Amino acid sequence: MAKETVLIIDYGSGNLRSAAKSFEHVIRDQAHDCSVIISNKPEDILKATRLVLPGQGAFRDCMNNLKNTPGMVESLRERVLNQGVPFLGICVGMQLMATRGLEHGSTAGLNWVEGEVVPIKPENPDLKIPHMGWNELHFPDNDTLQDNRHFVLRNTSSSENYYFVHSFMFQCTYNHHCLAYTDYGEAIPAMVGHDNMIGTQFHPEKSHDAGLKLLSNFLDWKP
Repeated sequence: MAKETVLIIDYGSGNLRSAAKSFEHVIRDQAHDCSVIISNKPEDILKATRLVLPGQGAFRDCMNNLKNTPGMVESLRERVLNQGVPFLGICVGMQLMATRGLEHGSTAGLNWVEGEVVPIKPENPDLKIPHMGWNELHFPDNDTLQDNRHFVLRNTSSSENYYFVHSFMFQCTYNHHCLAYTDYGEAIPAMVGHDNMIGTQFHPEKSHDAGLKLLSNFLDWKP
């Protein structure tokens, strides 16, 4: 069997080295037969066995960067949608999976998970925007047992916290696409998923042991 490759997608919109270092740490610690590369080349995307799309900044800027990287959207669509390679979007990388984003006007997203990226508007004035800091995850009612959760969340604990920093949230069209949420004056989707695709609003690469556990689960996931 060919060695697995995790590709961190370089499109000018993410903290690439931090994500790569976290995966490298997990691979060493868990003895995964896997390598990590950072690339913006479509030919590398078409060969990689797992894809990670990080993202920082505004939805429109990130989507434009993605579209303006030659061959990027086409190779992602081929590998993720047509060939079913496991995909992880992080922060704005998750939001780009939506149908559209409403930051600085309406911008079409990848439309891989139906929904809109909308502003967080907490009713409590004490809750500041951006939502920034450490929060625990909550799960839909039918996922109270760990065995019922998504594979990547299978061994998470309600006592663990994850690092968030964002002003917009992914509002899923279909509730079952929201795999986990956090509470910030309202239910904020923290993780979305559909088929071979998952996305985290939080930063697993900045979430210490809890985040590393999730990345390890992603490496073991066989959708």
